[in-house]
Amino acid sequence: MACGAAREGKSDAAALELLPSAPRTMNENKPGGSQNLACVFCRKNDDCPIKYGEKKTNEKWDLTVHYYCLLMSSGIWQRGKEEEGVYGFLIEDIRKEVTRASKLKCSVCKKTGASIGCVAPRCKRSYHFPCGLQKECIFQFTGNFASFCWNHRPVQIITSNNYRDSLPCTICLEFIAPTPTYSVLRSPCCKNAWFHRDCLQVQAINAGVFFFRCTVCNNSDIFQKEMLRMGIHIPEKDASWELEENAYQDLLQHYEHCDVRRCRCKEGRDYNVPDSKWEIKRCQCCGSSGTHLACSSLQSWEQNWECLECRSILYNSGDFQKPKKHTLPNTNVGITDCLLEESSPKLPRQSPGAQRKDLLREHPGSKQEFLCLLMQQLENSPLFEGSLSKNLSLNSQALKENLYYEAGKMLAISLVHGGPSPGFFSKTLFNCLVYGPENTQPILDDVSDFDVAQIIIRINTATNVADLNSLVNECYNYLELIGCLRLITSISDKYMLAKDILVYHVIKRVQAPFESFKQGLKTLGVLEKIQTYPEAFCSIFCHKPENLSAKILSDLFTVRTLSDVQALGFWNSYLQAVEDGKSTVTMEDILIFATGCNSIPPAGFKPTPSIECLHMDFPVGNNCNNSLALPITSTYKEFQENMDFAIKNTLRLEKEENSHFIGH
Repeated sequence: MACGAAREGKSDAAALELLPSAPRTMNENKPGGSQNLACVFCRKNDDCPIKYGEKKTNEKWDLTVHYYCLLMSSGIWQRGKEEEGVYGFLIEDIRKEVTRASKLKCSVCKKTGASIGCVAPRCKRSYHFPCGLQKECIFQFTGNFASFCWNHRPVQIITSNNYRDSLPCTICLEFIAPTPTYSVLRSPCCKNAWFHRDCLQVQAINAGVFFFRCTVCNNSDIFQKEMLRMGIHIPEKDASWELEENAYQDLLQHYEHCDVRRCRCKEGRDYNVPDSKWEIKRCQCCGSSGTHLACSSLQSWEQNWECLECRSILYNSGDFQKPKKHTLPNTNVGITDCLLEESSPKLPRQSPGAQRKDLLREHPGSKQEFLCLLMQQLENSPLFEGSLSKNLSLNSQALKENLYYEAGKMLAISLVHGGPSPGFFSKTLFNCLVYGPENTQPILDDVSDFDVAQIIIRINTATNVADLNSLVNECYNYLELIGCLRLITSISDKYMLAKDILVYHVIKRVQAPFESFKQGLKTLGVLEKIQTYPEAFCSIFCHKPENLSAKILSDLFTVRTLSDVQALGFWNSYLQAVEDGKSTVTMEDILIFATGCNSIPPAGFKPTPSIECLHMDFPVGNNCNNSLALPITSTYKEFQENMDFAIKNTLRLEKEENSHFIGH
């Protein structure tokens, strides 16, 4: 664990005072006061593992160090085993480094003891580790453990920034300006993934080297390499959740309780005797409800049984009617004209793996809210790869468990029953569904694998046959494996070679997942309608919905009953203020508050969103019937304050509940 070349420095009495020349006896140690001992490098007694690393005291030598202060010091290296000295750094080496640093003045606080120096040529800045953090220096916890001052630190360069609005940090979900700075970093593998530096560091500490990866595409190699370059410490340890004893013990518990309204068992609802009429059968969909065989008139354990809640979701969709039509941009075909209007409203029974009944049980909400969450799960699942425009990935485990088919089926059902637009398909994936893979030509943007993309770029930029043949020889094993090895006789052969690699990687490689996904999308005749009306469905599958405006929301909500004229005027003024950025909420927040959706579904809302005015202080949103009750106030200022307060805090609480549920 080399930490850089040693710097010159002479010893003096001030440095020796920090380290005694002989060890103390065990009777002289005072472990209870170790928390107040100062680090011999930075001379701070702070104990903050996230910022400074673990604080460790060698009681034998009365020596306290922060792990990062020791690791980043420029004139010391690890010469012992991990159990020797402090983290493998020998005591005598630490003494010498403290002595050397005592002659160096910190460029930030102007005090001596600056053991860390900038590695940039001709830069003479030295600093303590905490001072370096304060001045936004970069410390690389890899290789030679280099440190860069605030003038020479590495930066992330973006060739073009097409983001006009703020984007959420994909860890904490707070919105940030999509511009790379010291405190804001971008994923190297997903162009739309942005992070707070502090969020990344906490995640890296918890996940460790084996589980720290991009939160969008799950890439680890490219992602970790870039994060190490930008100063994120990734410890070589297992994830914190893997180290917790019996962390998943609850998952091994079977549900054994009879939940039917009238339990006939005299021994009670928890009585369970296998291979008898009093054996408890669990719901085949959610697994979190049960019944005695006798209580539900089941002849044998092999018979299927669903609880009332799951049964209502599966079968009681009879009130599904033709929703309000919304014409798609650039087309005269309405989405509800395209979807299967004559199909049965019943949902087919799905496998337990595809069902999320536990979400519906513990977090009741509208159908639209559930479908929005479902679409978010699909978009971020490992079944797809890519950043903004996604293609199918090759996941052998998902293929084995038939998850591609389930994903296609869930997407089809969501569209028919008023779910949101997917909006994340690549044009290539959509064209494969409509025109067939054999009639589709992928492009370089479809390749999410960095190494494969680099090979294709190098082939396309080759200028002569010699360079092209050299590249083919370099990638010989890979090209032979994928069946793209070809004889190069002229420079024009590079175009066919690049095309062959693209077709293999984007289409042929995922042929089995594609066929399975395609079969699932045939549910309720959705795939047939997509192929019949490709222009209408292209914007639904490949583009996110248009931004909401005051006019769109005003037209969307119908006024129910005779309402207060002044309150309706306040409502229109409020919508305009939100659009102009004069409110703490957004148009999407208002729609979520009233309907549970952040965009207008392709098939429209059912029932149609409505507003009414009531004598109360705060607004009330009802996601089940898409209604919004407005407060009647005496002034517009009071109206806006009450609307902002209710919407902002309601959505915050719902977000916390969803995060708590998903985390469990």
